[in-house]
Amino acid sequence: MLQKDDVNALDAQSLRLQSYIHSSEQQKSLYKRTLLVVSISQILGGAGLAAGVTVGALLAQQMLGTDAFAGLPSGLLTLGSAGAALFVGRLSQAYGRRTGLSTGFMIGGLGAIGVIIAAIINSVFLLFLSLLVYGAGSATNLQARYAGTDLANRKQRATAISTTLVFTTFGAVAGPNLVDVMGDFALSIGIPSLAGPFILGAAAYILAGLVLFIMLRPDPLVIARMIEATKQEPSEKGHLVTPEHTENKRGIIVGATIMVLTQIVMVAIMTMTPIHMMHHGHTLGAVGLVIGFHIGAMYLPSLVTGFLVDKLGRTVMAIASGTTLLLAGLLSAFAPGNSMVFMIIALSLLGLGWNFGLISGTALIVDSTETSTRAKTQGTVDVLIALSGAAGGAMSGMIVAGSSYPTLSLVGGILSLLLIPVVIWSRGGRK
Repeated sequence: MLQKDDVNALDAQSLRLQSYIHSSEQQKSLYKRTLLVVSISQILGGAGLAAGVTVGALLAQQMLGTDAFAGLPSGLLTLGSAGAALFVGRLSQAYGRRTGLSTGFMIGGLGAIGVIIAAIINSVFLLFLSLLVYGAGSATNLQARYAGTDLANRKQRATAISTTLVFTTFGAVAGPNLVDVMGDFALSIGIPSLAGPFILGAAAYILAGLVLFIMLRPDPLVIARMIEATKQEPSEKGHLVTPEHTENKRGIIVGATIMVLTQIVMVAIMTMTPIHMMHHGHTLGAVGLVIGFHIGAMYLPSLVTGFLVDKLGRTVMAIASGTTLLLAGLLSAFAPGNSMVFMIIALSLLGLGWNFGLISGTALIVDSTETSTRAKTQGTVDVLIALSGAAGGAMSGMIVAGSSYPTLSLVGGILSLLLIPVVIWSRGGRK
């Protein structure tokens, strides 16, 4: 039996939630607060992801004593990310963003702790299992971009998505730069130096989870559901009724296709660029510079991209994504391999095309779903994105081994053109 104080507390909480339904000012305030909280979590999440990914392959190489399985950590992270995307999406659908995202980050943090223990006791089995769990942080970091859109209107959604992506950049840049510092710290406390970045990863993911669990109140998805449930329209007889909501399946397919294609093209070309550059005599420093420009182009233009997607439309920017990726592929294929300038331009265009595709595709997914199924659908789409990235990376090596880097770049550029007929087909669906 509930005590009187418990009943009063529940009534007070219900009244607070109800107040958001009828006050546009409170909705705007919660929207801004949600963006702030999610952005803070993205800085931490970006640091957690980048710190661990930077040394994952090196740690596996050191523990195994061979290069043969050095690529396995990346595959395990991708596989773990795909599974976690589905889990976090369904958990968010059932219990709200706060529960889903905070749980995902916490699991990622536990995975990082597992990696540290594996390095200490030199257990390869625990290392691989922990890397699989660690992938949950990556999936959660990506899914957090949706939380800012729950209370955004149609003209704010892409901007909300892009805001969180920009803040991810800060963490993603800081993480790799702290690798040496964390390695020295790890050695000072008797832990292998390559496990040091995972100490940062564990702390960052767990802090991100705590920030969301403590501060993401009230839950934006829960409020969005309540607002949607109270929208009423007059029936033919003049009575107010709650309208039936249906998903725009065509919009979901188009949004998912845009993100999957851009992910495949971006990962495929990016994965083989360092090897291509090394074959042409570039140093590791030069490779790092080119990849740095690429990563910057993936995230830093986001605020402008979000504005353009909201103002010009999702389809226009999806076509821009395909065109930009085509230019990146052509330039990568035909530019002199020993030219740093051309490689920087090509990889920057590759990152920019991915940015256009991710934000326009994500906005389409949000536009095409209802709050009753939105989080679950978003989780499913992110599974496809994770798996498509893994496929792009795997295929890139086979194409280059069987032919050449220019062939891979041309294939990627041509594949990106499929975005145009997909977008044209979408015109036949609901806008």
